[in-house]
Amino acid sequence: MPASTLLTTQPLLGPVVGLVSWHFVMEAWMYALRIPAMSKYKVDVSPDKIKDDMTNKVPASVHWPAENYNHLMEQPTQFYAIALAMNQMGLRDSTSVKLAWTYVGLRIVHSLVQSTNNKIMVRFQLFAASSLVLLGLTAKGVMEYMY
Repeated sequence: MPASTLLTTQPLLGPVVGLVSWHFVMEAWMYALRIPAMSKYKVDVSPDKIKDDMTNKVPASVHWPAENYNHLMEQPTQFYAIALAMNQMGLRDSTSVKLAWTYVGLRIVHSLVQSTNNKIMVRFQLFAASSLVLLGLTAKGVMEYMY
């Protein structure tokens, strides 16, 4: 099925594919910083070492993309579940699609903040905003399912 047809018939798949794609961007960013830093700071990677051994040797800014990568495995799993459920229910209304893309956009901005300057209050505000958007999307899915 051509992409243009999928955009019309299953528009909630776009945000799902978008956020999964972003996850791979963050993975690449994580390794692009982490691998050279491990060499530069002479991190011992023997099996008997623990994560703290690396954490103590490498600057915090090198860890930020990795921390964000892990965060993308947490709350976004709820997004994937509700977006795919709503897609399966045949929802294609503009409100649901806008909420889904808004969630993706907020998560991308959250990633950029966490991976560049890691301002905690800005991150929190972005997380809270994305959580509210996800709540709205979920509530819409529940309402559509029940009625």
